[in-house]
Amino acid sequence: MRLRVSPSEMKRLLSAGRIEEVIHFGPEPDAKLIYALEQVESNKEISVRYRPQEVTVALSTENARNWAEGDEVGIYGSFNVGHGQLELVIEKDFACLDRLEGNEDTFPNPKANQAC
Repeated sequence: MRLRVSPSEMKRLLSAGRIEEVIHFGPEPDAKLIYALEQVESNKEISVRYRPQEVTVALSTENARNWAEGDEVGIYGSFNVGHGQLELVIEKDFACLDRLEGNEDTFPNPKANQAC
C-alpha cells in the first residue's frame, strides 16, 4: 500500500493529526473506502488498522514530525497479515521533472539540479 503526501497534506497531518480521502464505488452509502493517515502517541513508528470500509495508517507523532522536517523521502513498514506481508510506503509527493503541470502542491524534487 502506497500513500503519497503533498506539502499541504503534511501541514494538515501535523496540525489536525489526521488526513483522509474517500473513494466512492457506487451510489450506496456503504459503497466506499476511506483511507487515512494519522499521527498518534505511540512507541510504534508505523502501524495499520483495518475496519470495514476504512484503512488507517498511523505514524508516531515523533516519526511524523521528524519525517516532515527532514530530508527523508518516506516511511516504510512491513507487516505479517496472516496471508503474507503487507508492505506500507508513505512518501513525500515530489515534483515531476519531465513536466511542469501538476506540480503545484508538491515537494521540491531532490534530483532537480542533478546532471543526467
